[in-house]
Amino acid sequence: MRILFLSHVFSPAIGGIEASSEFLAGAFANAGYDVRLMTMTAGENLALPYSIIRQPSITEMLKQHAWADIIYENNPCLRLGWPKLLWNKPSIITLHTWIGRIDGTIALVDKLKFCWLAQAKKVITVSKALQQRCWPAATIIGNSYDEQLFRRRPVVRNNDFVFLGRLVSDKGVELAIKAFNEVVFSKPLAGLEEATLTIIGAGPDREQLEHLAASLPDPSRVRFLGILKGEDLVAELNRHAFQFIPSTWEEPFGIVALEGIACGLIPIASNGGGLPDAVGMAGVTFERGQLASLVEVTTELLQNTEQQVRCLAAAPNHLASFSSKTIIKKFVNILEATGENR
Repeated sequence: MRILFLSHVFSPAIGGIEASSEFLAGAFANAGYDVRLMTMTAGENLALPYSIIRQPSITEMLKQHAWADIIYENNPCLRLGWPKLLWNKPSIITLHTWIGRIDGTIALVDKLKFCWLAQAKKVITVSKALQQRCWPAATIIGNSYDEQLFRRRPVVRNNDFVFLGRLVSDKGVELAIKAFNEVVFSKPLAGLEEATLTIIGAGPDREQLEHLAASLPDPSRVRFLGILKGEDLVAELNRHAFQFIPSTWEEPFGIVALEGIACGLIPIASNGGGLPDAVGMAGVTFERGQLASLVEVTTELLQNTEQQVRCLAAAPNHLASFSSKTIIKKFVNILEATGENR
């Protein structure tokens, strides 16, 4: 079966869609499908198990759509996908983020996206929250994580906290620092005498966050490490016991939670968007944007070792549902069903 894989953005650009597209396109090819990926991102074409068509002309787009049996869109790709309407080719669209404006209004481009989803043979969302808000008839298939890289190491952990993500206001890093101050300094809990908060990531808010950390009674207990990758990141995550994921924005999903859980962390995440799906029973959630709730939930978790044991015990089964093998099998089933009914 010939699959034309559409991804508006792709490597060498860096981001969630780009990583997901590279993973899925490779998985489809390895499953025996003839895959061609079309993208608007410029760059060199590396040796991959599928061909890449970058910044195609109209003629090239028509040619590739005529070739395909199925069109797969990793997030709606109207600029790349319109030729499928000429041949009435069956399409599968995965929705990775919200449709609509930040203030909740629906603009013309959003209405077009809803119309675009309506003509698809199958719509997939990466979380229950996306399904419920954007396309109730969608099938939910969460994002996978790199289980070969992110894994638990046999190390001794103290009651240390870590944040991993971009240093921007939407990620709620300020809440993490303030909550750390509350449980460690303002109303200190037993066992946190030497607890630290490590912040991994980069972004425009770093200077402001460093200034906030400097106001704590012991600023040395908050460390800013910048960007870490690969084994360096995995080693650092394994030094900690708890992971703050205090996003004030409703995350469509939250792969960062899976990565933390895989490294033996217990996530403390906001309850907005798809984060509860990503955290599952392997962590706890608090009221999004509410410092008092974050402090309360963190305090309860720290004081309840049985709850910590339950979270850690739930991790293996939770992670298994997001393993590469599990996720690929779900996609292959949909591809096969779509191919049979085209």
